[in-house]
Amino acid sequence: MRTHLILPMTHTFSAGRALAVAVLAASSALMLPHGVAVAAPAGAALVTGLPDFTDLIDKVGPAVVNIRTTEKVKLGQGGAAAGDDEMQELLRRFFGTPAPRPAPRGRRGPQAQEEQVQRGVGSGFLISADGYVLTNAHVVEGADEVTVTLTDRREFKAKVLGADKRPDVAVLKVDAVNLPRLVIGDSNRIRVGEWVIAIGSPFNLDNTVTAGIISAKSRDTGDYLPLIQSDVAVNPGNSGGPLINMRGEVIGINSQIATLSGGYNGISFAVPIDEVMRVSDQLRKSGRVTRGRLGVEIGEVSKEVAESLGLGQARGVEVARVEAGGPAEKGGIKVGDIILKFNGAVIERTSDLPRLVGSSAVGSRALVTVWRKGAQQDIPVNIVELEDEKAKKAPVKKNPKAEQAPNALGLHVSDLTDAQRKELKLEAGVMVDASEGVAARAGLRAGDLILQLNNVEVKDARQFNAMVAKLDPKKSVAVLVRREESSQYVVIRPRQ
Repeated sequence: MRTHLILPMTHTFSAGRALAVAVLAASSALMLPHGVAVAAPAGAALVTGLPDFTDLIDKVGPAVVNIRTTEKVKLGQGGAAAGDDEMQELLRRFFGTPAPRPAPRGRRGPQAQEEQVQRGVGSGFLISADGYVLTNAHVVEGADEVTVTLTDRREFKAKVLGADKRPDVAVLKVDAVNLPRLVIGDSNRIRVGEWVIAIGSPFNLDNTVTAGIISAKSRDTGDYLPLIQSDVAVNPGNSGGPLINMRGEVIGINSQIATLSGGYNGISFAVPIDEVMRVSDQLRKSGRVTRGRLGVEIGEVSKEVAESLGLGQARGVEVARVEAGGPAEKGGIKVGDIILKFNGAVIERTSDLPRLVGSSAVGSRALVTVWRKGAQQDIPVNIVELEDEKAKKAPVKKNPKAEQAPNALGLHVSDLTDAQRKELKLEAGVMVDASEGVAARAGLRAGDLILQLNNVEVKDARQFNAMVAKLDPKKSVAVLVRREESSQYVVIRPRQ
């Protein structure tokens, strides 16, 4: 399971406190006349007591399974696994049993190419009576054999129908009927603060139940999609197990933790069940997942950039780069556009757009709403399939010819040569040869390319310097800057 450097936190229950609350509630009820309702006093607690999970666990527990894997790994000199680094990474991602240690000094380990069976443990859950099981992709990655064990101790050999590393989802199939299954919930309806439970096999301890609350609904961890954050205790072996709400519905698959030690430190993450089911449906049908691609790189829109562009408030995402020949370029989307909506869905954070585009059908036509030059525009774009390969980045070379004097923003700029325009595939823009004063404080540096100034396209150094000379020195300006293959707005504030 992947790790994040977050400070530790624990979550415990107090039986004495729960009992005290129950007794207090009962004694208060005895003192009230029948049928009399009393309003809660000002400042009264909105939440009292703790939930009873026993009936819930009896209902959902039988559908949670233990998953054991075996993998043959080659050993090098000294008995260390050839893929030891990879195994350690799997440990951090909750794969289970520790990797084999090198032989002690003074002893001769197994010879090169000798094989050893590597064992792992994880969790999963049944989603159909005929034996379909969901788990994490990293739980079964590289496994030669997968065994699924039910709570009644029945064991089945499982077939991996497909796995998708991006959301960390895998679908297994066991040959059985009339099996218990979990009800699929709606991860879009969850609320921060609601109680949830996790069931799994931490440290190979089958059917271990832990409880907590949802801490955040759409936590962006830098992955493909935002995750559900909770304080439910999750440890090695919990990977692939369900996160369940108080109605007994699965709302996510436990997948990651934030830790300093490799174990639970108070923050765990689950893949939202809506995305899980979308992926699993494709894996069950074809064994692979297709995703839509727009062909842009995006960045956040700051408050200062929003004000400079006339947006009023920070919203949407900024187009930092448009892939040459990609769907966005063909549709007319440009660097510097602010994408506000995708097929009518409002873009609130940078993680929204990749998720929406990725879930779009390949070959479909999408409507992208952008903010450009102070107005909204709707741009139709044809969605193509996302590929794993990334375009190669060409380095930006500095133009040796520079303007001698800085302009009012503290920038020395020069025109691009014909060779640079061809290499960079740009028709306009100027290069920063030196930066000082307010521009340097804003983060501009030599080698940056300036494409726009306050929504106006920059054609050459003379035009750029003329525009700078006319700026109000008391107002901030938004400069669209390209650095390597990415572009973003930089706000240059006046000298205080």
